[in-house]
Amino acid sequence: MKKILKTLPLLALLIVVSSCSSVRVAADYDKEAKFSDFKTFAFFKTGIDKAEISDLDKRRILRAIETELLAKGFTKSENPDVLVSLFTKSQQRVDVYNNSWGMNGWGWGGFGPGWGWGWNQQPSVSTSTQGHLYIDLIDATKKELVWQGMGTGYLSRNMEKKEARIKEFVTKIMEKYPPGAQQ
Repeated sequence: MKKILKTLPLLALLIVVSSCSSVRVAADYDKEAKFSDFKTFAFFKTGIDKAEISDLDKRRILRAIETELLAKGFTKSENPDVLVSLFTKSQQRVDVYNNSWGMNGWGWGGFGPGWGWGWNQQPSVSTSTQGHLYIDLIDATKKELVWQGMGTGYLSRNMEKKEARIKEFVTKIMEKYPPGAQQ
């Protein structure tokens, strides 16, 4: 029983850390689109300007998207086959944990005064930011959305980790392009 109580906080921490590190992705697309015809791209400034994130984060995202598209054989062009746009949103998540195991402190118990271990009655509060990144590919000729990838995950406030996290979001999302690519 004591082993279980000792490993329970460690297990909970491991679950929280592992759930924060993954990016969940999904994609939707026009089944009539001929993705093999798309060879060139450009960024759709009008759509990108509407994204409600800092200009620094926009540039980080755009560089990561460009890297992924170039790796897929695309070429950046003034006369593109597809326009790339993005949309972001975020939400603050507040978790309140009650009944954590730990030192109760000094007090009176069944055996008189003293320090004791048990369930703390004060809740602990944790906040995190969950971000959503949508990458849209628009047929430049028809001006129609042909593919949309979406990633959801937790964001970091640390600058070095933030850049790596943005690359992870974009890489995971772009793994879904083209439709039928390795999942």
